[in-house]
Formats: sequence, structure tokens, C-alpha cells
Amino acid sequence: MAGRNRLSDWLRRGADSGSSDSPAERPTRPVRPARTPRAARGSRSGPAGPDPRRDELTRAAAVAGFRLVPAAHPENYGCSCERIGCPIPGLHPVSLAWQTQASTDPQRVEDWLRTHPLANFVTATGIGHDVLDVPADAGRLALERLTADAATLGPVAAHGEERLLFFTATRGTPADEDEWWPCALDSHPETADEHPGIRWHCRGSYVLLPPARLPSGHSVQWLDGHGPDLPLPDPLPVLAILTDACAQFGYEFEPAPVAWGR
Repeated sequence: MAGRNRLSDWLRRGADSGSSDSPAERPTRPVRPARTPRAARGSRSGPAGPDPRRDELTRAAAVAGFRLVPAAHPENYGCSCERIGCPIPGLHPVSLAWQTQASTDPQRVEDWLRTHPLANFVTATGIGHDVLDVPADAGRLALERLTADAATLGPVAAHGEERLLFFTATRGTPADEDEWWPCALDSHPETADEHPGIRWHCRGSYVLLPPARLPSGHSVQWLDGHGPDLPLPDPLPVLAILTDACAQFGYEFEPAPVAWGR
């Protein structure tokens, strides 16, 4: 599809405009650090019940303009869905039609909260917002620089102890349709471990919203001072800062060749 890998073009434009921070100026294949096997991560003490703030935080996300939809939740060390041996328990939407169902409508949100009392919620990206998803160590390193510049200050959530989610304005719906690509920096959730560096969640993707419960026993939480009420920054300056931080930890910056959707 034309435009699928337009990110590199955008980054080069930033470099041509004189930005010394552009990730296009650095090698794109630094050494990838060793990763902890999935089974060894977290302290799987069993799934806890929903956070008592679930309804409040879900409503706040919808008010902030994040289109959301119910998701599965961890259950008995597995998933609440009917898929036997679900490889991403509690990490995926309930419905295969999540892209068309995602909504900010208050009445629909209330209906979901009532009829899915244990559910996590995800927000569909690439319409009202995107999400830059990075390893927590690199994300923490980038936070000081991001918070020092009001233009790059936006909502940030911790996905357990392993990842940070930086919410930005979207690049998924430009006037020129040749300038969009479906979630080309993300990966299918079942193969996310193969892409440990930056994942750009845009059209055709989603992320869990706070206070979603994770299989590890951890949860998704807004960082203090970085809640959904903050304005969404342009993704490209945020991307440049996050790429700098990822490079210091040796994470690759490598667009995935194939997008996905459910």
C-alpha cells in the first residue's frame, strides 16, 4: 500500500529542516538488548478484582476524546475470552468489531460499564490520537526532557513495569491519504515481543487504558501529572526524544513491514 512506511520520510524531513535530534541521522540498527522471557515477567500472584476507580477513569478517558471499547480481563491465570490457550490474556478487545464499536458516547460507555463489570478497556488509535509505546527504562529517561517542554507534554501511562505509553495527536487521518499507513511500527499483539523498541500505535491498533489489569498482576496506570486531561502533542517531536532515549539503551528503531488489524 502506498504510504505504508512514510515514517522514514517524515523523519528525514525533520533532519533536512536542521533538527540535530532527528533519529534519521543515527544508525538504525543498534545492538538489541537481551529480553526477559515472557513467562519470567511479573509476579503472577493471580488476577485481582477490578480497580475501584475503573468506572471513573474510563469515563474520564472518554471525556478526553479517547474512543474506547470493552476488553477481556485476566481470569484464573488465563483470559476471560473463550479462546483456548489465549496467548494475550486480558490484553485484547472483547469484540472482533472493536474498530467500528469504539466510541466516546457517554450513554454507550455507561452501558458497557454496567454490562461488563469486570472488563478492561482499550482505546482505538489512529482516529483521535496515536500512542508511542516504548520500554519503561527508555521512557523514564525521556520523561524529564518531555516534561521540560510544554509542547511535548502529554498523557503518559505505565503499562505494568515494562512499557510506557505516550499519547499524542494522530497522524492517521491526514488530508492526503498517501500520507497514512496502518500501524506500521506496531506489531500483532501475539508477536509484540519481537518488537521491543518503539511501537507506534496508529490506525488499526489499540492500547489498554488505565486501570486495566495485566496477566502479571500489575496494571496500566496514568503517571502523576500526565493524565488524559492534558492536550495531545504532535507525535514527531515526541518520537525524536523517545528515539534518542531508546538508542541509549540499544533498542532498534525498525519499522515493521506488515500491519495488522482485527
